[in-house]
Amino acid sequence: MLQQTTAAAVIPYYRNWLRRFPDVKTLASARYPEVLKAWEGLGYYERAKNLHRAARLMCRQNGGKVPSRFETLMALPGFGPYITAAVLSIAYGQPLVALDANVRRVTMRLYGLPGRFTHQTDKIIREKTKSFFLHRRAGDFNQALMELGAMVCRPRNPGCLLCPLERYCLALKRGEQEIIPTPKRKKQQRIDTVVAIIRRNGRYLIQQRPAKGLMAGLWEFPGGKREKGETLRAALQRELLEELGTEVKIKRLLLKVRHSYTRFRVTLYAFECELADRPRPGKQRHLWVLLRHFRRYPFPSGNARVIRFLEETESRKPRNRPMD
Repeated sequence: MLQQTTAAAVIPYYRNWLRRFPDVKTLASARYPEVLKAWEGLGYYERAKNLHRAARLMCRQNGGKVPSRFETLMALPGFGPYITAAVLSIAYGQPLVALDANVRRVTMRLYGLPGRFTHQTDKIIREKTKSFFLHRRAGDFNQALMELGAMVCRPRNPGCLLCPLERYCLALKRGEQEIIPTPKRKKQQRIDTVVAIIRRNGRYLIQQRPAKGLMAGLWEFPGGKREKGETLRAALQRELLEELGTEVKIKRLLLKVRHSYTRFRVTLYAFECELADRPRPGKQRHLWVLLRHFRRYPFPSGNARVIRFLEETESRKPRNRPMD
């Protein structure tokens, strides 16, 4: 969960996850949609898929226990060098350095190593850490370095005066702490997406994303990406004709939602729509679902915010009261 996500965002998900899946066997026996739903909002859904697959393999091959051998653990879905070293050092006390972005940054600044994170710098960092790595408490030491990088030796505005390694830090002595490692500037692509909120007999139309690709297996409202030069309404008409095989009457804009992924900044426009004809969907699975049943289905974060808007709108509607 901590890959690509901050600890503050992870904690409530982690606690909820352990309530639902307290051990490997419980996770392995869960249905994949249930796993996705528990992960909803954390993003990078391939992580949840890999975790679920890994749990099933652990049950088949290792009696439901987390393997203690490096090669065995590395062979599981989603386990790279960092995750494998972190698990083995924290769970089994094995003297392995867990190189995440925080540990890399602390070490590169400590030894004044210029450049960006690369395989070559990783080799140098592993060699450097041999001189101070605490083998007897490997898990605690890895977590301490991660915490130091996350809370003190931050990418920007590091708290150098609070750092217990201040006197040893070459980057600080040279005044280069904010340029080591070399900042990698990420340019986010701006994308506009349009979705249709279609209601019939109290139920809403949703569709499931393909089993492979971005946000595989999640559910969403029909719609898609606006192409260059298209108006929002023209994009929605085109997408719905492709997905549902029918035109729609676009009534009004209900909500505009902005959210971000690693490489994208997305503005999602949700329109209230009405079908012109009976839908004739293609390969994607479609369902008509009551608003109160949406909790059964995992949605991407943008769609989940649209659902909260619909729930809040519904809750504000006056209830019919019997006449005196």
